[in-house]
Amino acid sequence: MHRRNKEDKTGRSDSGKSSEPNFQELSRAHGAEHYASKRKSHGARRVLKVVLITVLAVAASGTIAVAAYIHSINSKLSSGVDSSLRDTLTETSYNEPFYMLLLGTDKDAEREEGEYGTSDSAYRSDTIILARIDPSNKKVTLISIPRDTMVDMGENGTQKINAAYSIGGAAYVTQVVSKLAGVSISHYAEVDMDGFASIVDKVGGVTVNLPVAVSDPNYTGLDLPAGEQTLDGTTAALLCRARHAYDNYGGGDFYRAANQRMVIGAIIKKVLASDPVTMASTVSTMASYVTTDMDVASIVSLATQFSGMDVDNDVYSGQLPTTSEYVNNTWYEVVNTSEWEEIMKRVDAGETPYTDSSQDTTDGVAGSVGKSYDSSSSDGSDSSSSSSTSETYSGAVVVLNAGAADGSATSASNSLASMGFTATPKTGGYVTQTSTVIYNGSDAQTKAQAAADKLGITSVQANDGSYSTGADIIVVLGSGWSSSGPGSASSGSGSGSGSGYGSYSSGN
Repeated sequence: MHRRNKEDKTGRSDSGKSSEPNFQELSRAHGAEHYASKRKSHGARRVLKVVLITVLAVAASGTIAVAAYIHSINSKLSSGVDSSLRDTLTETSYNEPFYMLLLGTDKDAEREEGEYGTSDSAYRSDTIILARIDPSNKKVTLISIPRDTMVDMGENGTQKINAAYSIGGAAYVTQVVSKLAGVSISHYAEVDMDGFASIVDKVGGVTVNLPVAVSDPNYTGLDLPAGEQTLDGTTAALLCRARHAYDNYGGGDFYRAANQRMVIGAIIKKVLASDPVTMASTVSTMASYVTTDMDVASIVSLATQFSGMDVDNDVYSGQLPTTSEYVNNTWYEVVNTSEWEEIMKRVDAGETPYTDSSQDTTDGVAGSVGKSYDSSSSDGSDSSSSSSTSETYSGAVVVLNAGAADGSATSASNSLASMGFTATPKTGGYVTQTSTVIYNGSDAQTKAQAAADKLGITSVQANDGSYSTGADIIVVLGSGWSSSGPGSASSGSGSGSGSGYGSYSSGN
């Protein structure tokens, strides 16, 4: 049986060896060396303890600091979210598609200094977008709702939809949009349009492609050329506000809404290309200008789920179909109910909002993001389309309304813009029955014929000097031209597509 050696009172062990030096060994030199060794041993242990305590303290304080930082961001994000809004929102299971309401409000300093201060009643939501988010399939659908859309608000009477926010805040506008679209809304995000520029700058600017030049000297001061360009925050925010830049096309708010969706898509593309740390930093910047029911972790987690998403093909966009009507001395956008129901059926099924390009009234004029219709669903049997209209053209076109119905020049311009032309609608200043396409220079003859085919006009002529303009093509729409499609008696049977000709209240 083995047992541990024990030391006696003298410090000797049972084996006869002393654990302490004997008297003879305790010379001055040996003693100093021995006790110095013991001090070093004890000192090393003390230093180790101090280091460990310090490391733990730093780690703990760092954890507390990070937690406090995240809490601060979450507090900012949810600062305008009350129990009424949370009760309005519908919970969804992880990875299931859900709807989110995106609002852009005009919370500028001038309004805050007004009669109502920072109360919701001082503001209106000039940007309303219903988004369908599908994490599992990595698809996003953005549907703009015109701010002047007529809705029945019960005891509040008939109102423009942008008044819902000033009447009842975030919860009420969510309820109104939910009822209008016939879907439950699970999340809410509201951005102060004045802070929108900071968000764009945070992601390093956004790259957009403008089909036509944007000139708005009297309002936003914008003067942007057509084509692809990178915008800083201030310019991007102004583009999202610029509706009067499209007054010549009619329905300026529709084109502005399309540009808003384009800029949002560009931001999505930038954010998804960043790493989680950068995403979190972007959210931190957003917190000062965005109100949402989602916290930092949820936002970053959702963005991470969409990593690798093809924004150009997996973002769908469109808008609520409406018709402008003058009711009780007020212009409203009245919902085209049957068309809206069909659009929402497609959206709810995860499909593009539109079935073909004719439904996209802003195509070729305003910016775009992703797809508005599924080109693969077309069977290519449209007998009214000629081979020339499938090509892409360039050049300036002036479209003159010389007696056609109101909105005809705008409709024709939209159709030509979808071919690649830079088309501008104008009032002709005279009336004629015959519709004609006129070209400047032989190089423009082929383009003129393609434009004529698109619009169903049979008369194509060279400019004999009657029209003084630098445009490549002049389109004259006579009183017999119909925006419902080519083939009227005076415009010729032609082979134009006959699609995409909307009507607006503009006199062009």
